[in-house]
Amino acid sequence: MPAPTPPKLQPGPARSLATWHDMVAAGDLSKLESIVHPDAVFRSPMSHSAYTPRPALILALSTVITIFEDFTYHRELATPDGLSVVLEFSANVKGKKLKGIDLIRFDEAGQIVEFEVMVRPMSALQVLGGEMGNRLKDKLPAFKAKL
Repeated sequence: MPAPTPPKLQPGPARSLATWHDMVAAGDLSKLESIVHPDAVFRSPMSHSAYTPRPALILALSTVITIFEDFTYHRELATPDGLSVVLEFSANVKGKKLKGIDLIRFDEAGQIVEFEVMVRPMSALQVLGGEMGNRLKDKLPAFKAKL
């Protein structure tokens, strides 16, 4: 019996994901706004509350890309509906090695509607959180979603 075919992203999300990978490889997220929905939600591994809308997501991701060293994606897994992807990554932060995943949900047009990050181990997450806090402490809290 042949192995099942792994799920693939729908065309819109696939185009946006390719754009995302190109931006990350170049270290330049200047085109990020073009693939993020205006009401997008960002979920940080350091905060219980989400951040919204689009400017919060762009601010967080544009900052973290300047903190990560030796960032590399390893695996990509799509959901059966073709609208979400899980990207496994590794990086270093101030000498601490970390592993993580980006959980990205797109709409059918390919716009990112939710971006959630999970990171381990705790020691690396604490260093990452400290660096993000130092750079965004006066900016990101204004975007916390009110539940």
